[in-house]
Amino acid sequence: MRKSLLTLFLSAIAVMAASAQTADTTRLWTKGFKASLTFNQVSLTNWAAGGENSYGGNSFLNLFANLKQGKTRWDNSLDLAYGMVKLGDAKLRKSDDKIDFVSKLGHNVINKNLFLSANLNFKTQFAEGYNYPDDSKLISNFMAPAYLMLGLGLDFKPYPYLSISFLPLTGRMVIVNDTSLSVGYGLDPGKTIKGEFGAALKVTFEKDIFTNVSLKSKLDMFSNYMDRPQNIDINWEALLVLKVNKLISTYVGIQTIYDHDIRITDKDGKTGPRTQFKQTFGIGLSYSIKHLDARIKQ
Repeated sequence: MRKSLLTLFLSAIAVMAASAQTADTTRLWTKGFKASLTFNQVSLTNWAAGGENSYGGNSFLNLFANLKQGKTRWDNSLDLAYGMVKLGDAKLRKSDDKIDFVSKLGHNVINKNLFLSANLNFKTQFAEGYNYPDDSKLISNFMAPAYLMLGLGLDFKPYPYLSISFLPLTGRMVIVNDTSLSVGYGLDPGKTIKGEFGAALKVTFEKDIFTNVSLKSKLDMFSNYMDRPQNIDINWEALLVLKVNKLISTYVGIQTIYDHDIRITDKDGKTGPRTQFKQTFGIGLSYSIKHLDARIKQ
């Protein structure tokens, strides 16, 4: 079954690429990046109200390269984020960690807003994560977990800033490259890879909603046909950026995750699926650049 799905996906991509070459050999690339680096600090001396010294920093980088060629669109983006915080005499702790790569190939089939789409997504993190304040219990690491997804379906783009992809043929691999963490991410003991097949829905929105204010939102949903399809995995994140000037901006980010296979132990010692929530806020240096290549005839 896995070989048949892989053959289907690769054939669909090859057909769309060949169709694009015959339809129009004029290409236009849009490439660029957005980067931000923020710091925060609290220093207290003889502070009657109490508190704790702290300092930390967060960074994120978004790289993108998008191609328009005739009726074909190929969008690629890589989101990287990492943050550290130190509270009092405690060791440095990770506060943010993300690697998220998306590659989407679409070919116009019905009208200018509807595309046959193949969607590739890879997610993991850079470094070890612990169940703080217990810094001896490892709960995540690079490629533990990691998620590799390949889906085939339709992409609806009614506006340049909005994309809605429904992928009824989606294969997903859950990778846990540390067998001590396998059970916590829904794998059998000692296993490092679990294959899933189901349907995915992906919604992306990125737009300047006001002058110097931009909003980026991504919603990913997945249902596994082969195991409890009613338990839908949800990953939604949003980033609101307020640009003060060319080099200074402030941002607020939120992320919510629910995955029935991820086992989380709460403060009462109970283990099971939980809704995960993360909120980030920062002000600091930011820079972005966007470059449009001239049209090239091949």
